[in-house]
Amino acid sequence: MSPPAAAEVAVAAAGGGGGQPQRQQQQGGFGQSITGIIRIAVFWYFASKFFSPKKPVDPSNLISNLFQKGEPLDMWLYLSEHQRFNDFGNEASLVWHETNIPYATWGPESTRTLSLDYHPSDTLKNNGSLYAHVFFARSGYPPDPNDPEYQPQAAFGRTHPVVKYLPKSRSDKRKSLLGNPKDGEVFEPEPQVADDTEADSKDEGPVEWISYWKPNITINLVEDFTRYAHNAVPPNIAPCILQFLTLFSFHISIRVV
Repeated sequence: MSPPAAAEVAVAAAGGGGGQPQRQQQQGGFGQSITGIIRIAVFWYFASKFFSPKKPVDPSNLISNLFQKGEPLDMWLYLSEHQRFNDFGNEASLVWHETNIPYATWGPESTRTLSLDYHPSDTLKNNGSLYAHVFFARSGYPPDPNDPEYQPQAAFGRTHPVVKYLPKSRSDKRKSLLGNPKDGEVFEPEPQVADDTEADSKDEGPVEWISYWKPNITINLVEDFTRYAHNAVPPNIAPCILQFLTLFSFHISIRVV
């Protein structure tokens, strides 16, 4: 009777050993299912980002012009030898003042001009700098940030150099090969301003930079009432998106005396 008992034990042992691979196979199938679900979820997320319709932008988040069409503006133009300007009380620096300029309205007064004589200081005569500081504000509001009635969203300004620095012109002295060799004339064309590349290519010692006067200043104001989203502003207009103005043209001629 003992041999059959041994056979039963062997069969039971064989049956117990076959259950472990079956459990491993079930665990492997469950892990693959979880991985597949994660892949489908990731694919659906990116597909919804790229192919789903864009949500309309909230109008409260759009950037637009601070000024309204037809709104009156005032203008101030100061001439100063300092690049940063805050001397608004200096009447000698104020060379041009206009009031009640209709914003974004084209009419007979859209173009305004001014000619003046400017007496330069000794500093300006000795290679100094000069800047035109232009300020605009709603009529009745001051451009001075230190004024108690100043409103940051009612005024703005720009600075423009009146003097440009360029390398000093050089006289080109060469003998003329087309003329009479007996007279020994020297060909001296009119001196021209050398640009940066030409100055660097010629090794003739240190380059002397001098200031050249700009006799005319033109202020062109462009209107734009487009409403932009914060992340959709063109880079060329992003710095001044809130300060667009009209097609007014202001021209000033400055003569040094």
